[in-house]
Amino acid sequence: MAAEAETSNTFYVPTPSLPTITLPDSYHAFRSQPTPLIIDNGSSNLRFGFSTSASPHTSLNVIAKYKERKFNQSLLLFGDAIDAESGAKSQAKTPWEGDVLLNFDAMENALDYAFVRLGIDTDGVDHPVLMTERLCSPLHSRAFTSELMFEQYSVPSLTYCVDSVMSFYQNNKPPSSSPFGADGLVVSFNTASTSVIPILDGKGVLSHAKRIPWGTQQSTEYLLKLIQLKYSSFPTRVTSAQASWMLHNFCSFATDYPAVLRSLKVPAYMRTAERIIQFPFSIPVIEEKTEEEITRISEKRKEQGKKLQELAAKSRMEKLAQKETDLQYLTNLKDSKSENKREWTNTLQTEGFDDEAALDETIKKLELDVKRARKKEADGQDDVIEEPSFPLIDVPDADLDEEGLKEKKKQKLMKAGFDARARARREKEKEREEKEAEEKREEEERENNFDEWATKLRREQEAIMTKMKERRRRKAALSDRKSAAAQARMKNIASLAADERVSKKKRKAGGEDMFGADDEDWQIYRKLNTAAVSSDEEEEFNQLQIIENKLLMHDPTFTMLHTHASITSQKSALISAFRPQYEEGDLEGMARIHLNTERWRVCETYFSPGMAGIDSAGLGEVLQSILARFSESEKARLVKNVFITGGPSQFPGLQERLHGTLRPILPPEMHLGDIVRAADPSLDAWRGMASFANTDEFHRVSVTAEEYQEWGGERIKRWWGGNWNSVV
Repeated sequence: MAAEAETSNTFYVPTPSLPTITLPDSYHAFRSQPTPLIIDNGSSNLRFGFSTSASPHTSLNVIAKYKERKFNQSLLLFGDAIDAESGAKSQAKTPWEGDVLLNFDAMENALDYAFVRLGIDTDGVDHPVLMTERLCSPLHSRAFTSELMFEQYSVPSLTYCVDSVMSFYQNNKPPSSSPFGADGLVVSFNTASTSVIPILDGKGVLSHAKRIPWGTQQSTEYLLKLIQLKYSSFPTRVTSAQASWMLHNFCSFATDYPAVLRSLKVPAYMRTAERIIQFPFSIPVIEEKTEEEITRISEKRKEQGKKLQELAAKSRMEKLAQKETDLQYLTNLKDSKSENKREWTNTLQTEGFDDEAALDETIKKLELDVKRARKKEADGQDDVIEEPSFPLIDVPDADLDEEGLKEKKKQKLMKAGFDARARARREKEKEREEKEAEEKREEEERENNFDEWATKLRREQEAIMTKMKERRRRKAALSDRKSAAAQARMKNIASLAADERVSKKKRKAGGEDMFGADDEDWQIYRKLNTAAVSSDEEEEFNQLQIIENKLLMHDPTFTMLHTHASITSQKSALISAFRPQYEEGDLEGMARIHLNTERWRVCETYFSPGMAGIDSAGLGEVLQSILARFSESEKARLVKNVFITGGPSQFPGLQERLHGTLRPILPPEMHLGDIVRAADPSLDAWRGMASFANTDEFHRVSVTAEEYQEWGGERIKRWWGGNWNSVV
C-alpha cells in the first residue's frame, strides 16, 4: 500500500528500488525426479515453480535486449532488472500482444530465465509441465508454444489449462478421493481482458463463456489519459507504472455510479473523497544577497526609473506640441476654405485628404488626443504658471520681415497651446468643483438614507458587471465560428465588402459617399475588432472601481469577496475542489495530483466500456447474456457461487457492485449467493495448478512427446480445466 503522508488523504509516490541479485535455487532435490513443473504464463507476471513448492517464484513478464555502453556488452534483462538500466526501458517487450501470445522470442527468453532461476542445469527439462493459456487461445499460439517446449526444452509431457478455472478449483477443491464437480460463475479480471466462464459439474461451459476487451492495462492507460487531460502542464512526467500504482491503491467500484457523481457535486464531499498524490519536486537554490547589495540595486533601479520618467515626460511633451501644431494647422486650413469647390478639393487632395469628411474626422481625433494629453499634463502640474509674453501677435504683417513673420507664426502657435492648457486647467478646476459638490451631495444622501444609498451603488455595480460579463460572453462566442455572434460578424464583413461605392461620374454630378458622417457608422469597426479594448470598457472599469471603493469604505457588509476582481478571479467552488489551484511559487502544490472523480470513473468502465471509447458490452450485459442461455435450475446453481479472481478483484466495492448488478436480472425467488473473492487472487491459479498436478488425473490429460509428434502442437486433450471445446 501507499506510504501515508502527513495528512490522511495525502500520499507520496513510491520511489522505485533497485533489484536484488538472487542466486539460482538448488536443483538437488528434484534431479531425476518426475516432479511436475508449474508455469503460470500471465501477461503481467510470470509465476513458476515445482508443484511441491509452497509458493512460486514471481517476476514481471517482460524482457529487454540492451547494449551496455560502458563495457560494450550486450545484456539480456528480464523482469524488474530492466528498471536498473534507464536505456533498456525503451527496448522492453513482453511475449503478449494484448491478450494473444505472439512474441515467441520473448517467450523463450522468459522460459530460459525461469529454468535458470529454478537451478535446472541438465540438457533438457525432464519434468512434466502444466502451463496456462488464454481462454479460447488461438491455435497458432498454442502450436508455437508446444513446439518451443517439446523441441527446445525436451519436456516429457505438456498440459494446458485456463488460469481462472484453476483459481476456482483451488478455492473449491473436493476431497482427495472425489472428482471435481463444483458449480459456479467465474469472473476473471485479467491484464488485457475480462472473462466470464460458467462452470457446471466442474466443467467450464466454454461455448457460453464471454470476454470483453477491457482489463488492467486499459484501465491504467485510461487513468493516465485522465490525469494528463486534467494536468496538462504537470511539472514531471507521470509514468504508466505510477498510474498503475494509483489504480491499485486508490480506485474502487461504485455500487451506484450516478449517485456517487451526484454526491461529488458537493465541494466539501469531493474534498473529503479525494486522494492527493504528492510527486517529488526540487526546490531551486536562491542566491542570498547582502544588505549593501540590495540597497545598491534598489538605488540603481530608482535612478533608472527616474531617467525613464524624464524621457517619457519629454517624449509626451514633444508629441503634444506636434499634435497641437498639426491641430492648429488643420484648423487654419479648414477656416481658409475656398468658395471654389474644385480648388478646395485640390487643396484637400494636396494635403492628403480624400474629402472634407476625412479632414473633419482627423481634426476631431486630434482634438480628442490633445484634450486627453492636456488633462494628463494638468493632473501633474498644479502650480500656477505665469503667462508668457507674445509681443509679435498684435504687430501687423506689413511691419515685419520674413524672420519676423516666422517668429509671429511660432508665437501664435505657442499662444494657442498656452490658451488650450489654460482652458484645460479651468475645465479641471470646474470638474473638481463639480466633483466636490457631487461628493457633498452624495455624503448628505448617505447620512440621511444609508440603505438606499448602498442599494443604489450595489445596483450600479451589478449593472456594470453584467455589461462586462456580456461583453466577455460575446468575445467567447466569436471564437466559435458556428455561433450567432460569429455569423453576424461575418455578415458585417460581407456587407462592407459588397458595399457599392459612389462612382467618379456620380461624384462629379454631386453624389457623395456619406459613410462617416454619422458617428454611429464607426461602430462597425468596433463590432469587427472585438479584441481591441474600447474606451467604454476602460471607463466602465474605472467607474466600477470608484463604486467598489465607496462601498468598501462605508458599507460594512461589502467586503473584498464582493468586488469584481474577487468574483472573476475566484472560480466556482466545485471546479476549485475538482482541481485546486496553487500559487505560482508553491512547488510542492504544483507537484500534486488530486484524484476525485477518477477514483470511480476508471473502474466504472468495466461495466460501461463506452465511457472510454470501447465498442463493447459491459460486464453487467455480459452476465445477463450468459445467464439467459441456461435453464432456471442451471441458472440457480450458477448464481449460488459467483467467484471473482484476478488483480482488480481486490478493488473495493466490486462484490457489492456485482451483487447489485445480478440481483435485478434474476427472479425474485432465486437465491443469489455471496460474491466470493479468491483467497489469493494473484497466486491461487498457480496453487490450483500445483494441487491438480499432484493428482493421478494430471497424467491422463497430459500430451506426451510421442503424441505431439503424431498429432502436432495444436492438439490438446479434453478435460475440465482446459480449452476442452477446442479439441481438433
